[in-house]
Amino acid sequence: MARRILLGILIIVNVVLLFRLFWTDHGLFAYMNMRKRSVKLQNQLQEVDAKSLELSREIRRLKNDRSYQEMVIRERMNYVKENEVLYIFSGKVDEPQGAEGDEKKD
Repeated sequence: MARRILLGILIIVNVVLLFRLFWTDHGLFAYMNMRKRSVKLQNQLQEVDAKSLELSREIRRLKNDRSYQEMVIRERMNYVKENEVLYIFSGKVDEPQGAEGDEKKD
């Protein structure tokens, strides 16, 4: 009789331990999710580090390289030198007009 009670208690303890092993906040499934999140965050950190390094290099070039400064100013801010003409295109392709446009509509 005592053996059956002891066996029943041990089975209940094992079931509780198995439940805790898999389905609690510190269980195996939670560990696997945290591991995936850790890998994802490490990848994001590497991307941010690479971007930071790239921006640092660009800052250094902007501070020290006159030709790079001029190129950036001319491209991003549309500055021109004396006696230059700046043409800005919208990037929108106009539809053909006339006979060509009529043929394509059919």
